Amino acid sequence: QLILFLFQNPMKKTKDLIGNAGATFVNAFTVTPLCCPSRSSILTGQYPHNHGVRNNSLSGNCSSPQWQKGPESQAFPVFLSKLEYQTFFAGKYLNQYGQKDAGHVGHIPPGWDHWHALVGNSQYYNYSLSVNGKEEKHGDNYGDDYLTDLITNRSLTFLDNRSPQLPFFLLLSPPAPHAPWTAAPQHQKDYADIKAPRDGSFDKPGKDKHWLLRQPANPMTASSLTYLDNAYRKRWQTLASVDDMVEKLVEKLKSIDELNNTYIFYTSDNGYHTGQFSLPIDKRQLYEFDIRVPLLVRGPGIAPNQTVEAPVLNIDLAPTILDICGFNVSLAPSLRNGTARPFFLVEHTGEGHLTSDPSCPSLGPGLSQCFPDCVCEDAYNNTYACVRTLDSSQNLQYCEFADSESFVEMYDLKSDPHQLENIVKKVDPSVLQVMNQRLIKLQSCQGQSCRGIQCGLFFQPKICFHTLPTTVIICNAHTVISIA
Repeated sequence: QLILFLFQNPMKKTKDLIGNAGATFVNAFTVTPLCCPSRSSILTGQYPHNHGVRNNSLSGNCSSPQWQKGPESQAFPVFLSKLEYQTFFAGKYLNQYGQKDAGHVGHIPPGWDHWHALVGNSQYYNYSLSVNGKEEKHGDNYGDDYLTDLITNRSLTFLDNRSPQLPFFLLLSPPAPHAPWTAAPQHQKDYADIKAPRDGSFDKPGKDKHWLLRQPANPMTASSLTYLDNAYRKRWQTLASVDDMVEKLVEKLKSIDELNNTYIFYTSDNGYHTGQFSLPIDKRQLYEFDIRVPLLVRGPGIAPNQTVEAPVLNIDLAPTILDICGFNVSLAPSLRNGTARPFFLVEHTGEGHLTSDPSCPSLGPGLSQCFPDCVCEDAYNNTYACVRTLDSSQNLQYCEFADSESFVEMYDLKSDPHQLENIVKKVDPSVLQVMNQRLIKLQSCQGQSCRGIQCGLFFQPKICFHTLPTTVIICNAHTVISIA
């Protein structure tokens, strides 16, 4: 439902050109609902506890020297370059990329031939790029500087100038729909009457949930609702430019006679809540609205108008891309036999400030991301790990918090799809024990021990699919093995 609603208005062309022309994955998840750790998982195919990126800060290993020397040096673009792929990146990379203590703009992650990376977090105007290791400053002129369109235009130029004798790979990472939600001039009046949907868990009290879900005012205040609706509308307006991007890319691929040879992935690095459980905006929570992501894929051998229900994760993308592009990846036998993963991990390390937020002094220190009416979205002890099962017989989520309460939440999403009731005190203790043991296994897995519980079921046996940050991934495959 979340994915279908996302495409109801702002992404009509994307749904038509990718989803309707290929496969729509209705159960795609991120393994962590936060930008930098999630993007690091996409690049490496690893859970956060293995690549070591905990949050969006440099101290949390986001684009740190430690990350650069370790996981980044083994990310999937490195292997594409060994296959002589022409690789192109444009847009937001990792939140701390380009900072002085992160190698500055001169650092180009290995594997990329053409590099146009945003310095720092999402912006639409007044930003700097690292263009092949050189700083390029941008102002506020729409034609020259609007980042979503700049990414589009430079990708089209790359496709025109590439060597037709070699395959290519593009990863395009526009800022939309991230704050500050600056729409292009032609889209600033779009969706004037749109408001956040008032269904499911919208404005419901966070009863029997972790304390961070119990602290927002309920019902939501008028100021919080106004703030939320404005943000929701602006997010749609910024996404309209991403929809335009997809259309232009598909048209370009068709004009250079490569569309039928190219795989296109569309996805996001995390979900987003918009008033659920009275939380105005953000991510970082363990619930469906924050961990589900859109995933559309089209390409050679993929029949149109498919809906895939088997769960897939963002850690599946790297091995999938490598497999598509001809790299000999050792996949789990369950993939070859077309068997879905039985369960998977979602984990998050909370962030906070040592001092109280001036707008929320009554809540004390240790919180962050505080929005209107003193609703805080994260905290040091919003640190959790969840095991999720999703198959024909079960749809369960079990989560443990690393806090002074050792708080536990459990949901049966077959009977309670909006996760309104925490059933941890009602469920059979033997079920809790099984879920706890699964969680322990996932939290301690490394390397090959993660493999058998990692890659899932896809529209064709053999391929392990993957997701990305409100991102378009283009993998040209005109010289590699078809999956048909």
